[in-house]
Amino acid sequence: MLLQKLLDYSRRQERRPSLYGEGAVHYIVNLDDDGRFQSMIDIADPSNRRTRRGQLRLIPQIQRSSGIRPLLLADKADYTLGYAAEEKRVDRARRSHQAYVDLVERCAIETEDRDVAAVLRFLRDDPLGQINPDEVVEQFDPSGTITFAVDNRVVVDHPVVQAFWASVNAVSGDEAQTMQCLVCGNHRPALERLQGKVKGIPGGQTSGTSIISANADAFLSYGQSASLVSPTCAECGEGFTRGINALLASEQTRFVSGNGAFVFWTRDESDFDLFAGLDAPEPDRVRALLESARRGRRTTVDDEPFYALSLSASGGRAVVRDWIDTTVGHAKQRLAKWFEGQRIIRWSEENNQYYGLRALAFATVREPRDLPVTTLRALFHAALTGNAVPWDILYQAVRRNRAEQTVTRPRAALIKLALLSHQADHEEDYMVQLDTDNDNPAYLCGRLLAVLEEIQRAAMPHVNATIVDRFYGTASTSPQMVFSRLVRGAQPHLAKLQRDNRAAHVALQRRLEDVLSRINAETNFPKTMNLEQQGLFSLGYYHQRAESRLQARENAERQRSIGEAEAGAAPVDEAR
Repeated sequence: MLLQKLLDYSRRQERRPSLYGEGAVHYIVNLDDDGRFQSMIDIADPSNRRTRRGQLRLIPQIQRSSGIRPLLLADKADYTLGYAAEEKRVDRARRSHQAYVDLVERCAIETEDRDVAAVLRFLRDDPLGQINPDEVVEQFDPSGTITFAVDNRVVVDHPVVQAFWASVNAVSGDEAQTMQCLVCGNHRPALERLQGKVKGIPGGQTSGTSIISANADAFLSYGQSASLVSPTCAECGEGFTRGINALLASEQTRFVSGNGAFVFWTRDESDFDLFAGLDAPEPDRVRALLESARRGRRTTVDDEPFYALSLSASGGRAVVRDWIDTTVGHAKQRLAKWFEGQRIIRWSEENNQYYGLRALAFATVREPRDLPVTTLRALFHAALTGNAVPWDILYQAVRRNRAEQTVTRPRAALIKLALLSHQADHEEDYMVQLDTDNDNPAYLCGRLLAVLEEIQRAAMPHVNATIVDRFYGTASTSPQMVFSRLVRGAQPHLAKLQRDNRAAHVALQRRLEDVLSRINAETNFPKTMNLEQQGLFSLGYYHQRAESRLQARENAERQRSIGEAEAGAAPVDEAR
């Protein structure tokens, strides 16, 4: 179960005080031992994305709604100083500050801590009269968290303060329903609302999101509301929230794109690095993975449980979009199949041999910001489960081909991957490069368009817009409408090549005849093509064009080698 696995992961993390979490502290108010004001320091670093709202520290954290509920010794300006940013919020700030002072007073009495007492003396002596934040610090941010240090001792770090915060927020049977916790299975007081929030899911509230929440009748069950729809005890609730926050905070266990977040981990510590494979695959590591899968090699880590989670946010709620529970060995096998499926010939000198999830997903849109989170999520699921790539992904790819009037290599790799994922059996190297034995009409039409474009470019090297720029969309959906005209239009170009470049004419004429001979009277040019056929058309075009460019490079290399050999064999002029 997801929450149990997150709780187990949290136990691998460094222990931290109960109901403390990492938060950005913007300002530190320094006091002396008697509670007299010394200074107010802005410790945020605007040049650093991670610390632009303050330095990250462990501070008291708990969920709070629109009601007044102070955070002990680390809160915003309205709670800490009674500062109102707007005239209409003066009364709210006054009441918030009074609740804050009452909490600090209770802490001072119960802990008998001298530093807490010093802070209390400062708070009772008109803090805004001692500090004018707008004058003390430049560009004061009232939403920034303010905490206290007494003689350079940060008060929220004191163990007695941490213990008080845990006790004051402890859930007792008198205050809550005793129910069976879904995570640990024990009968304990259940949280009406989880005390911690999930941080780091894009699109959610800046204060965080809740992984268990219900605020409308449609989400209620068994007569329960809020977090009681999935009852958990305080210890488990804090644990699995801490676990998911730790995963979202580490670049080794998550990647974020658009409005989606993806996290993955193993039950125990492991050197299996899924992130490198899914987001930035290294050719050597991928080749090793493929070789291991072919030979059936197993390692000691292959039986290690492996988990992956896809998340998004809806307002104040975290939404679990996908949950995968498998083993490292199975994840490796599926990743090997994933990379094998996208393997395709290169037509340029680009370094990428394999593509990560984002590179494949971005190939379906004009700009990364246009990418819907569902695309990346579907690819994530297919890569780790071995399930077929949804037809919708193929549709997005072929639609992008029509919009751009070309087929890029990442898109060709994605189209091949999508088509093969729906086929039960196929040879290992199927559709990696030009398949001269493939008589599928859609594939042949794609090849034909590439050959006709090559003829045009050979005859008109400086042409601004080729037939592909003008007719790719129609040729890939309704071939019968345009191909007869395009073939006729190629004849003047061939005649010109016959006159000016006989070698090119012979090669291109032979290539054209080879493709046309396979489009016989029975198959002819298809009237229309469905989605799968449009995908095959794209691959036919890409394969033919890549093969032609490869041959051109090989011919150029051969001619250069011959020239160098002839130059090396030339007789030396001894007179010189």
